Amino acid sequence: MTYDDFATHVGETFHVTQSAVSGSVLSLLLVDAAVGTEAGGPGPEGQERLQFSLVFGGPAAPALPQGSYALAHEELGELELFLVPIGADADGVRYEAAFA
Repeated sequence: MTYDDFATHVGETFHVTQSAVSGSVLSLLLVDAAVGTEAGGPGPEGQERLQFSLVFGGPAAPALPQGSYALAHEELGELELFLVPIGADADGVRYEAAFA
């Protein structure tokens, strides 16, 4: 995946199935996609890509612990992403997925 795959989907919902919580589905909103200036690993066709990160917003409860999750999106399909909680406030919890 590359930054371009996600940039047009900021503001859209991704669904996480939480097997640890009785198979319930948690909705996360992609709130930011940011691209860096450092080179990352090769892209899908072997081209050079830049490192990038995604920030998702979710509800305050249940909060997801750091780990790999299957996220489903209407257009992108199913993705396995490693999410790290990066903060919580009155609006809920934010999670980051970083791509190097």
